[in-house]
Amino acid sequence: MILYKCRLCDKKNMFKFLDLGFHPPSDQFKKKKEIDFPTLYYPLKVYSCKSCGFKQLNYVVKPEILYQQNYPYESSLTMTGKKHWKEFADSTVKDYNLTKNDLAVDIGSNTGVLLESFRNNRLKIVGVDPAQNICKIANKKGIPTINSFFDQKAVRKILKMHGKAKIITGTNVFAHVHDLKLFLNNIKKLIDKTQGVFVIEVPYFLNLMKNLEYDTIYHEHLSYITVIPLIKFLRKFNLEVIDIQEKDIHGGSIRIFISGKGNYKKKKSVNKICKTEIKANLNSKEILQDFKKKVAKNRLDLISLLIRLKKANKNIVALSAPAKGMTLLNYTKLDSDFLDYATEKSKIKQDLLTPGVNIPVYSDQKILNKMIRE
Repeated sequence: MILYKCRLCDKKNMFKFLDLGFHPPSDQFKKKKEIDFPTLYYPLKVYSCKSCGFKQLNYVVKPEILYQQNYPYESSLTMTGKKHWKEFADSTVKDYNLTKNDLAVDIGSNTGVLLESFRNNRLKIVGVDPAQNICKIANKKGIPTINSFFDQKAVRKILKMHGKAKIITGTNVFAHVHDLKLFLNNIKKLIDKTQGVFVIEVPYFLNLMKNLEYDTIYHEHLSYITVIPLIKFLRKFNLEVIDIQEKDIHGGSIRIFISGKGNYKKKKSVNKICKTEIKANLNSKEILQDFKKKVAKNRLDLISLLIRLKKANKNIVALSAPAKGMTLLNYTKLDSDFLDYATEKSKIKQDLLTPGVNIPVYSDQKILNKMIRE
């Protein structure tokens, strides 16, 4: 589906500032026996709204395609990740005085690692996730998880079983949602009106620009978040941003705390971030076009480097195969002529082929064994 108007303000006043070409969904790994099966490619173009400044993809791939076909992402595999989610839960419980049996709901809860940390703080928990295979893993671990998108039916089910939620979280989820108006209306139905807090954590567009993190752009990421357009949007729902924390994860993310207007005192961090965004002039056509040029140069520089290495008979291996890595591989057309293979901790991805360029994925042990032999 092509988007002709801004996802936030509904104005038909957008301009394209980056075109990465056509890509397969970044999480659609193939089995080796499927190598000759056709691959569907979708446009990957980023637009900026001239009216409100929101950054977004103009093409929406059906979520059923992205999340309900053996979704291969697991959120709890690294120690860094586990520490991050523990800190998230522990600090939120402390800062908002959450107590025993308060309900925590995690949207896009994946294998339940964040919810597990909330449960360790004696909260009631429930997750919602559309990926059937991932929900099975979570429920097997004892993390109650509803296999569904976060829709009205899921909200009614949670309300019937548990009542209102004091804390609702969505880590790397808010930017994945096409209909944000419906999404926030569902949040308002589920959340406690006077004390409830909705927390989103997303890769920050300012960091994407500063650090040339164009690999963060893929079909799951429909939106590229900055705070000023979001604040304006939330006013329509009588919601406000009350705190913002900057985090190192995923190339530099922001954790945004949202509640009903007047429920909590707004922290200084909100104005600080807004001033930073104004100073960065993120809506400038010239700045966005300069980013486009830097992306194109990075592509050429990387290809040139790998050609030199291959001419020198070097072996080149991709360590890890995250979704953002698939953007890089497909934008630069790095196939098996360049890369020998990729390795992964996730067993879900092992022995598969990367989307589009069909690089074989093996266990991390493969490269470790090679290093030992050499």
